[in-house]
Amino acid sequence: MDLAADHAVEAILRDELAREARALAAVVPVLRHLLASDADALVSDAILARVRGMIHDLAAQLLAAEAGRDPATRASGLDDSAALDQLAARLMADEALLAHCHALATESLIAARLQQRHALDPVLSPLIQELIASEDADVASLAMSALAAQSRFVQNQRRMELPLGELPAELFHALVAQMQVSAPNSAALARLQAGYDEAATRIGLMARLVAAMRRGALAGLALDHAGLALFASTLGVTARVTREDSVLACHEGQSARFSLLLRAAGLTVSAIERQQLLIEPAARLPRGLAETSPERAAMLAQSGGLR
Repeated sequence: MDLAADHAVEAILRDELAREARALAAVVPVLRHLLASDADALVSDAILARVRGMIHDLAAQLLAAEAGRDPATRASGLDDSAALDQLAARLMADEALLAHCHALATESLIAARLQQRHALDPVLSPLIQELIASEDADVASLAMSALAAQSRFVQNQRRMELPLGELPAELFHALVAQMQVSAPNSAALARLQAGYDEAATRIGLMARLVAAMRRGALAGLALDHAGLALFASTLGVTARVTREDSVLACHEGQSARFSLLLRAAGLTVSAIERQQLLIEPAARLPRGLAETSPERAAMLAQSGGLR
């Protein structure tokens, strides 16, 4: 083995990952600045608008629950709009929440772009259809539930909404705990917390579906066959990164990250190239990718190249 050549290849990959990581690291601080700015009317970025909408929607649901109403009613009948703005401002200071909302907005817009460019249905993919028709009743039922959850996600994104029950567990419980400080005896907040089930969220259902496919999960790494939602979940599991990272890797300008994660998931260079053509046809695969083993790619992906 030529160790010098191996180190040179890794240096190239690390440089490209570092450049892309710097771009990703700037996302949340910039989002926080723009969301707090009075000049936001001049910002036409669709992702910013969706993140702002989701944050305000979460604030409205929390206030409804604090007032003893069903969170689904949002803040209907709320006279004090200042309370909504103040709570939304507090939520915007939560970097983990902002990062999650950013990933959701990015996923939605990437899916819309894939539908426009390649006619990829953002809800019903060929793989989901196959899983619904599975002879395994549990897999079929799980696929149907995932399909329904994905349909709701698309509709919620169009309305710039994010139901509290769709948040990951750590974010959900943190938000409810914040509200319980000011309303410790709120029965609505208690019911909200008691009824939460992370496994029933869209992301939870997708993760369970990937696990249910077992060895067949490799099919989930074909973007045009699996659809973006299931693809992102499969990539996160097989490359051992967060789902948010796998979604952001699908963004234009993140080709080195995207390619390395697919390599870490075990795909060949030719298979990676086919997936890259769907995301960013003009992008080139990183130099040295063919010489990088899946194990080495996984180490690179988890050693600081990803945020």
